[in-house]
Amino acid sequence: MAFTTYTDLKNTIADYLARDDLATQIPDFVRLAEERLRRDLRIRQMLKVSTATTTADDSTVSLPADFLAMKEMHIDSSPVGSLTFQTTSNFFTNTRVTDKGQPVFYTLLGSEFQFAPIPDSAYTVRMVYYYKPDFLSGSNASNLFLANAPDLLLYGALAEAEPYLMNDERTQTWATLYERGLQALRTSDDDAEYPSAPMAITLSKKR
Repeated sequence: MAFTTYTDLKNTIADYLARDDLATQIPDFVRLAEERLRRDLRIRQMLKVSTATTTADDSTVSLPADFLAMKEMHIDSSPVGSLTFQTTSNFFTNTRVTDKGQPVFYTLLGSEFQFAPIPDSAYTVRMVYYYKPDFLSGSNASNLFLANAPDLLLYGALAEAEPYLMNDERTQTWATLYERGLQALRTSDDDAEYPSAPMAITLSKKR
């Protein structure tokens, strides 16, 4: 059965479970599977570009509300200002955390980015980050996970039914299929981003 909407997905899960007493729990299984995919999956379709502006004498900027993980960050200037990530311990021991100027380093602290040196004026920070897709619901019939990884949503939701299925042998099969699909999607995404053969540029000869 093909499923492209939240309703389709819930019906497919019900068919797989072959239980007529779990209709109330199925939305919870889906939500738990989405939470798991937020932790497990990083594919290019989850990338978003956003900007933020620093304030003079303030070393912090709030994370975007839908932030999952950073891929790249730089100062939007001419020339472009590089920003290098540091672990928290390295940030506070090896960077210029008390200096002021254009930021060169950043780290993550709670719900904020912290920069060093401390910005001495307003700088535009451009971020490329992995974002949290909106959850499926009665008012949100599809999302990035359902469009790009429907099998992972299905098997993840089925695996979350394990506490209700007790010793059902199918739960291990669903868990295995989830992990296999996750690895295949990661490999496919890597292959699409990085060509298998180095790119070559051919220069035409002048005549």
